Amino acid sequence: MIMPGKIVSRLDKMLTDAIDGSFIESDYDETELSRLESKFRRYLAEKELASEKIQEERNVIKELVTDISHQTKTPLSNICLYTQLLEETCTKDMLPYVQQIHMYADKLEFLIKALSKISMLESSMIKLNPQMYPVARLVNGSVSYAKCMADRKHITIDVTNKEDACALYDERWTHEALGNLLDNAVKYSPVGSTVTVSVKNMEMFSCIMVEDEGIGIPEEERAQIFKRFYRGRNVTQEEGNGIGLYLSRIIIQKEGGYIKVSSGSNGGSCFSMYLLKKQ
Repeated sequence: MIMPGKIVSRLDKMLTDAIDGSFIESDYDETELSRLESKFRRYLAEKELASEKIQEERNVIKELVTDISHQTKTPLSNICLYTQLLEETCTKDMLPYVQQIHMYADKLEFLIKALSKISMLESSMIKLNPQMYPVARLVNGSVSYAKCMADRKHITIDVTNKEDACALYDERWTHEALGNLLDNAVKYSPVGSTVTVSVKNMEMFSCIMVEDEGIGIPEEERAQIFKRFYRGRNVTQEEGNGIGLYLSRIIIQKEGGYIKVSSGSNGGSCFSMYLLKKQ
């Protein structure tokens, strides 16, 4: 008969070995503990097999996305080029139809590029290179890019409380992450409103906040909006594909930071991007 203390000790060793990946079944006998150990070994073996199968399926999907992106790049570029030429030469009656073709070609090109970026980031084909840069540099560059779209809607982007700070970020990819937040703020804000961008210094993080005066996000949807292809019920009539926030979250997580959202009951949302200040 095995004493309770020895049973606990053996179970503890089984779990420790399982965590380390070094679990093997010891000599089998007819005791309950030995049968439990045998079941535990089978469970770990099946779990490992299932994990390998899932990873294989993910790799196939990622390779497929990469292949699609590569094979469609030239045809899509040509479609966009020829539709642009058609816009310049077609009759007035045909112009609206040609413009629709151009618009949907641009959308498809953007979607394929976004999916390719996500696939490469998730599979670590692309390695981010966070370095210490001024946060103001990131904010100013992203705001300048978003200002064209904001001007068309007569929206003001107001940069306030721009505290002097440096943080760790990859310039190219973090510009894209912040740009997605600004694009959404402008897209879902009413004409003539204001988008406010501010920076707040903390001990471990530098926080960039993008606040809009838009329709807001229902509480039950706030945990969902960072999922791939998710679109809230209040924005189904707006242009979009549900990729931007998902991509932004991946980028910032790869840098050791995170993004969160808050929204008031009377509308308006604030997306906060937290960047590490030191490794």
